[in-house]
Amino acid sequence: MKVSARNLIKGKVKKVEIGAVNAEVTIEIAPGVELTSIITKPSAENLGIKEGGDAYALIKSSDVMIAID
Repeated sequence: MKVSARNLIKGKVKKVEIGAVNAEVTIEIAPGVELTSIITKPSAENLGIKEGGDAYALIKSSDVMIAID
């Protein structure tokens, strides 16, 4: 797999919730560290995403904001 995104994080699929239009996919990237993404339902089906399987999170963003309270 070759991609242009610089931020590529491998993990295990912890949870997949398929809705009518979208799918919420949670990947555990380190023990106790999770990353969740919303993708389209067809994309989740085409990728064959299954709980327990390997997956990559590709993060492409020009801005990352940080806030404190």
